[in-house]
Amino acid sequence: MSEVSIIGLDLAKNVFQMHGADASGTVLFRKKLRRDQVLKCLAAQPTCTVAMEACASSHYWGREIGRLGHAVRLAPDYVKPFVKRQKNDAADAEAICEAAQRRTVRSQVDGKLIAVNFTEGQDVKKGDVVGEIDPALYQATYDQAVAKKAQDQAQLANQRIDLTRYEQLAASNAGSKQQADTQRALVAQTEALVKADQAAIDNAAATLSYTKIVAPISGRAGLRQVDQGNIIHAADTTGLVVITQLQPIAVWFSLPQQQIMRVNAAAAKGALAVDVFGNDGVTVIDTGKLTGIDNQVDQTTGTLRLKAEFPNANYQLWPGQFVNVRLKVETLMQALVVPTSAVQRGPIGTFSYVIGEDNVVSAKPVTVTQQNEHDAVIASGLSANDRVVTTGFANLSDGSKVVVGRDDQTPSADLAPRKRSRGPDAQKKDGAKDGQKDGEPRAKRSSSEGDQKGQTGPAPGPGATGSGAKQP
Repeated sequence: MSEVSIIGLDLAKNVFQMHGADASGTVLFRKKLRRDQVLKCLAAQPTCTVAMEACASSHYWGREIGRLGHAVRLAPDYVKPFVKRQKNDAADAEAICEAAQRRTVRSQVDGKLIAVNFTEGQDVKKGDVVGEIDPALYQATYDQAVAKKAQDQAQLANQRIDLTRYEQLAASNAGSKQQADTQRALVAQTEALVKADQAAIDNAAATLSYTKIVAPISGRAGLRQVDQGNIIHAADTTGLVVITQLQPIAVWFSLPQQQIMRVNAAAAKGALAVDVFGNDGVTVIDTGKLTGIDNQVDQTTGTLRLKAEFPNANYQLWPGQFVNVRLKVETLMQALVVPTSAVQRGPIGTFSYVIGEDNVVSAKPVTVTQQNEHDAVIASGLSANDRVVTTGFANLSDGSKVVVGRDDQTPSADLAPRKRSRGPDAQKKDGAKDGQKDGEPRAKRSSSEGDQKGQTGPAPGPGATGSGAKQP
């Protein structure tokens, strides 16, 4: 027997899988045992190396197995091959959502609000009437301007007839030419007065139209600021309601100034895609494009502001909401990618444990070009056929022989702490110790309890020796 492996199957029930193999790797036995049974089985085995997964109980196993004289080696519980695939070069940042447009709907005239034609949170379109002001006063002004124009037009018509008569008299020398010229000037003056009347009508019509408050943009109405029946003024700053455009929606974020060059270079080639993530930080809830880059760096933070626009078809983004975004700067084709956990750091740089023949690991220096919390892009040091160690690095060194775990061997986490159980031998020992140490007090307690139960009179005197004793 050269090596025995222990794999946790169900830690909640203390069930483990144990199998032994000889020097050639041939499995000699495979058993599913409980923790106490595993220790008994190891005690019956000759001296060997015990390979086990690195877990929270590694210290316990190392102590118990060491007492039996076996060597303990923690084996990596998961190994991944090198992956050659497409890799996106992206920049992550925290962002805040802002409405593409936001308008406060105000009245342009003073008056009594007689109607509110929207509900709070309703989607409105540009030009929809959201409120109405009493138009009586402004309608009267309009009618007055129309009547004044009609009066001046009638006067103009009479003056033109008189001008024709005076011109005929002047032509036959039957009338004065001065009279004809005076009449001609009077007609021109009345014509200008009619034009002024028309301007007054247009002004009154515009003012009358302002009694209907319309939405300036399409969007979603907020909370109503003024109730029906109140007097509103054009000078009011609060307005009737605030309308916010949610589709599309803008997202502002900042990047360090060190990334300006590569972002500008990528933006010059075409539009850059931007992903926004949900609350879990993993799910992409919307994808948009970069629409603007600020023209200066904020000197207080050393960052550059950028703006992206998202369709927001399902209204998953909201103005003022904080989100995480990822700007896709470049796509690396056929990149060699490994999990970030496979890249270790030593005194001379980064390296990875590569599993070779007979499951013997060797440390190889690697060059990492890009890295995030999940993946690392390797420029040199590994090949596409290598297998790298991702977990279980405790007591792992160059030249060690390992046992490769599988996904289905990963121990499941406990929902809550388990009740600590004790073996039957320990319970017997504890019972014996308790009997030896606590025997006399228990006897005393039993006798005192008997006294309390059997004695109904006054307490016994100093000469009493027990509950059954009698005075001579």
